[in-house]
Amino acid sequence: MSPIVRVTLFKIPDSAVVQQAVQKYSTLAQDAQKDSKPYIQLSAGHALHSDPRSKGFTFLARTVFLSREDMAYYDEKCEAHGAIKTLLKGKVEDGPPVVCVMDG
Repeated sequence: MSPIVRVTLFKIPDSAVVQQAVQKYSTLAQDAQKDSKPYIQLSAGHALHSDPRSKGFTFLARTVFLSREDMAYYDEKCEAHGAIKTLLKGKVEDGPPVVCVMDG
């Protein structure tokens, strides 16, 4: 089975919040636990360069999971992901982020 790669694009106008999100995603693979074990294979967050082609997106998050089930757990039950959602609540512009999922 191929890993599942997920890329999420956010429009976060406050650069301080972008830096906080970068920090959260830098430790997410260690912080996120399922059955008392890490389950995310890779996580990273990146501040995007200001460029007209970015269409206002300022932050990109990349996560890699072994299965769609792990990704579903991340969305529905993961406390570490919940902390990121809390951090970003009310700070993302233009509706929800764009989420792209692909085989790795």
